Amino acid sequence: MKTVTKQIFQNLLLDGTRLCDMTVEDGIITDLSPAGSTLAVPEANAAQNASTKAAEIHDLSGKLILPGIVESHVHLDTTMTEGDPHPNESGTLFEGIEIWSERKKKLTAADVKERARRAIRQQVRFGVQYIRSHVDINDPNLTALRALIELREELKDIVTLQLVAFPQEGIESFPHGRELLKKAAELGADAIGAIPHYEFTREYSVSSLNYAFDLAQEYGLLMDVHCDEIDDEASRGLETLATRAFEAGVGEKVTASHTTAMHSYNNAYFVRLLRLLQMSGINFVSNPMVNTHLQGRVDTYPKRRGVTRVKELTAAGINVSFGQDDIVDPWNPLGTGSLRDVTLIGLYVTQMMGAAQIDNSYRFITYNGARTLNLQNYDIAPGNPANFIVLDADSWREALAFHAPVLESYRNGNLIYEASAPQRLWHF
Repeated sequence: MKTVTKQIFQNLLLDGTRLCDMTVEDGIITDLSPAGSTLAVPEANAAQNASTKAAEIHDLSGKLILPGIVESHVHLDTTMTEGDPHPNESGTLFEGIEIWSERKKKLTAADVKERARRAIRQQVRFGVQYIRSHVDINDPNLTALRALIELREELKDIVTLQLVAFPQEGIESFPHGRELLKKAAELGADAIGAIPHYEFTREYSVSSLNYAFDLAQEYGLLMDVHCDEIDDEASRGLETLATRAFEAGVGEKVTASHTTAMHSYNNAYFVRLLRLLQMSGINFVSNPMVNTHLQGRVDTYPKRRGVTRVKELTAAGINVSFGQDDIVDPWNPLGTGSLRDVTLIGLYVTQMMGAAQIDNSYRFITYNGARTLNLQNYDIAPGNPANFIVLDADSWREALAFHAPVLESYRNGNLIYEASAPQRLWHF
C-alpha cells in the first residue's frame, strides 16, 4: 500500500452541504478549509505555495465524501454458504439455524477466512471500513472465532473488524453454552452476544441475558444481543437487557439487534417500554432487508413487515443503525454487502420517506453505526485519521437514488480501493 506524507483534497463536498479543501499529513486530517483556500497564490505566500506544490493534489470536483461506511451487523462466519448442505426453502429464521448447524460441522480455519475475506472485499468495494461481525461460538472448537481473530489482525490496516461472540443455539439451551461464551471472551472477542428468544424457556431467556451481561462487565467488553428476533409479541428480552444496561450505567456499550418482536408489540406496552429504552441509552441495529425477508413467514394476510420501530425509536432520540446481516448464506440467498441497498429498503419498509428523512439517512450507516460500535475519532475533522470515501454523486440523495459507485476509499490517508466512474453512452 502506497503511503503519502502530505495530500491535499480540493473541492470535496462535506456532509452534503459545504465545499471544502482538506489537508492530510501522515494519515491525519490537519486542516479543513473553504474550497479554494489551498490553491497556490503567486507572490502572496511563498512558504504556503511551496508546501502546496510538495503535496499530492486530488481535485474531487464537488464529489460527496463521507466517513467510511459502518457495517453494524453481519455474519462473516456464515457468508457464502448458501445452499450448503441445502437451500432454506421455507425462508424462515429457524430453518436457517438448522442448516447452519449442519454446515458448521465441517468448518476449518481456511474455509472461514477465505469466505470472510471475499465478503470483506465486497464490502470495501461499497465503502465499508468498519465491520461488526457476529461469530457463532456454539462449537466446541470455536473454529470460526479463532479464524476471524486471525483475519482481524491481518486486515487491520484495511478495516476495523469487531467480533461478537454469538451463541447461535443459545447459552442455557446449548451444552456447555456458558463455558463456550466465557472461552470466547478469553480468546479475544470484542463483544458478548446472546439470543434470548431461542432459549427453551422464559426463565432460560432471562438467565442467559444476565449471564452474558455479567460476563461482558467482567471482561470489559461491549455487548450486542440478537434480541427478540421473532414475530411473537410475548418475546420480551429487550426489557431485561435495557434494565441491566440502565442499572449499570453502560447503555452506550450495549446494543439490541433486530428487536423484530417490537413490530408486534401493542402500543400500550411499547409506550411504557420506550421510557425505559430512553433511560437506558442502549443502541439498536435494524436489518431491514433480511428481517423483511425472514419475518411474517407464519402469517397469511394481513402479513407483518416484521422490522423494528425505526421511525419511533429515532424520533425518541434513540440511536439506530442499519446492518446487512447476511450475505449469501442460509438466511439470505442474496446480499451484496452494499449498505446503500439496505438503507434504501429500510426507508421504504419503515415509511421514512420524508425529505429530511431521506437526506439524513446516510447517518444510519455512518455516524449512528460509529456510535453503535463505540468508535472513537470517527468524524471527518482535524486531528482524526483520514478515513473516508468518495462517491460519484453531488448529494447523498443522488447517491441513494441512482446507486452512485464508490470512486475511492482512503484509510489513514492510504488508498485501499478505487474505481473509475462508469462511462455511459445514450444513442437516442
